[in-house]
Amino acid sequence: MTTPHDVPATKFIDRLAKYLKENVDEVQPVSWTSVVKTGIHVEKPPQNANWWYTRSASVLRKVYIHGPIGLEDLRSDYGGRKNRGSKPDKVAKSGGSNIRKILQQLEAAELIVTSKPEGRKMSPKGRKLMQEIACNVTKELIKTIPELKKYQGE
Repeated sequence: MTTPHDVPATKFIDRLAKYLKENVDEVQPVSWTSVVKTGIHVEKPPQNANWWYTRSASVLRKVYIHGPIGLEDLRSDYGGRKNRGSKPDKVAKSGGSNIRKILQQLEAAELIVTSKPEGRKMSPKGRKLMQEIACNVTKELIKTIPELKKYQGE
């Protein structure tokens, strides 16, 4: 069975974001997503109108690969360098509200579950969805690059 470990992250996240937008009603952008920055280290809000679904897909993939994982670990993963003018840059965590809302929406969709005190981890439904999408991405890659067929784990 092909897993998200076996496919390129960008292709997988794009496909998962599209699936979340079209098929999962619980994952919806909240009202403030058009004006919010994603953290103190960025200067402008995201330019992509569908950034909420892309971030949701990325968070879901991180929970699959690194889970159980907590909010603070995710904030650190999505953080970056804060420009402090003439002073040296420092590491800054990402904003927590958007990640927290995404985690809550993914829990409402029953794709992840809370595991106290470790954090969030994948539910069986979420694990099945991730593996199905990874299989679809692998099949598309094999159509474009036939040499990859020998690495397919089915």
